[in-house]
Amino acid sequence: MATFNFTGQTKFYSGKVRDVYTIDDKWLVMIASNRISAFDVILPKPIPFKGQVLNQIAAYMLKATADICPNWLVNTPAPNCAIGKKCVPFKVEMVIRGNLTGHAWRTYSSGTRILCGVTMPEGMKENDFFPEPIITPSTKAEVGHDEDISREDIIKKGIASEADYAVMEKYTRALFARGKELAAKQGLILVDTKYEFGKIGNEVYLMDEIHTPDSSRYFYAEGYEERQSAGERQKQLSKEFVREWLIENNFMGKQGQTVPEMTDEWITTISNRYIELYEKVIGEKFVPELLTDTETFNRITDALQEITA
Repeated sequence: MATFNFTGQTKFYSGKVRDVYTIDDKWLVMIASNRISAFDVILPKPIPFKGQVLNQIAAYMLKATADICPNWLVNTPAPNCAIGKKCVPFKVEMVIRGNLTGHAWRTYSSGTRILCGVTMPEGMKENDFFPEPIITPSTKAEVGHDEDISREDIIKKGIASEADYAVMEKYTRALFARGKELAAKQGLILVDTKYEFGKIGNEVYLMDEIHTPDSSRYFYAEGYEERQSAGERQKQLSKEFVREWLIENNFMGKQGQTVPEMTDEWITTISNRYIELYEKVIGEKFVPELLTDTETFNRITDALQEITA
């Protein structure tokens, strides 16, 4: 994917998955690439249409939750691009979990019952519902791994004031409840997800993507209870299957470990899983849209001229 240079551009940042352009220190152009990361490592080969899937699910979900809290999104001029308001980000991710899965289960199965200052009940099985969703924040590391952090430490370290944290917590719970409602309509369970927030002036805004396969985990609702009762694995739509494949091939992002070979067949499988999640979550057929770099640049430029006029 090309690196662009827009009129009024004041900053460029290339993250694990997105390229972010700052315009006039007021707007962000966020391009979702086809790069894929796991264990904080960018895997060596891109996944076709992944950027479009992420961008379009996020745009759909931001519009479907705009009544809950203000968000950064203004326009989506290209299939893999979003333009929105630049916020001052809180350096924390608000992770919320409805089920004992993934990192929470790995913590629980090691015998630990406290995660990010939250006590998890005894006697739970993998993928069980928590009595009520728990919030387990993590730091937003610019380099290296994100780390678990408690509400108390976020406030103590000045990452967010007590008042701002209370707003983020309220929004997180309301957004998750809406996400679960939207998922249920499509026969899915929103298991866990993360939200990122920032401020414009004194107002807290929802930023980045929401309810996408990179930020969320979904189970199929049909057969969930039967699988739990039988001690079987849940059928899920998320990026977790990529992590599981890496773990099976002795890769967890640790020093000295090598990313296993990604065959063309495996890349197609990953791409199809992303498209499947789009169609399940949105309830519409995925329409692949391939633009040249020039077409993408022109669409973004036209949209920026409208926004900044």
